[in-house]
Amino acid sequence: MTVHLRAYPEARLAAQPIGYWSDLTARLVLAAIRGELAEEGLTQPHWWTLNHVAGAPGDWERTALAAKLAPYATGHLPAVDFDRVFDDLRDRGWLAESADGGALVLTEAGEAGRQRARERLAAAHERIHDGIPAADRAAALDVLRRMVANLGGDADLPS
Repeated sequence: MTVHLRAYPEARLAAQPIGYWSDLTARLVLAAIRGELAEEGLTQPHWWTLNHVAGAPGDWERTALAAKLAPYATGHLPAVDFDRVFDDLRDRGWLAESADGGALVLTEAGEAGRQRARERLAAAHERIHDGIPAADRAAALDVLRRMVANLGGDADLPS
């Protein structure tokens, strides 16, 4: 269901405060994503954990995974306690740790939950991107990356 936007002259659009629009966009996108994850009883840190462990089963242990995920948690209030996230997933039966070195793996229940959340997020992403061609999304991202770089930030895509 594509929402139709009122057209404005380019000069008027270019004069808009980027901070306002980027902040509003971020808040609405995060609310949509977090709302879908909440339907599965998950937070974004849960989601990040599930995906990293699924992508490299047995290759992560708590300390290394927490260090890898910490940059994604910037701006989360309160600060993310990844041990609590890992414990919660373990207590649900979604995450298991090997006795020998703490290697993390998803259980069948964890993978099933991850897939349910993935489907919910795919629907949210469709809604978020509705009516926006991929080339326009890429151009918008490059504009934001340029602004980040202009302000001294890291404009590289995350690995």
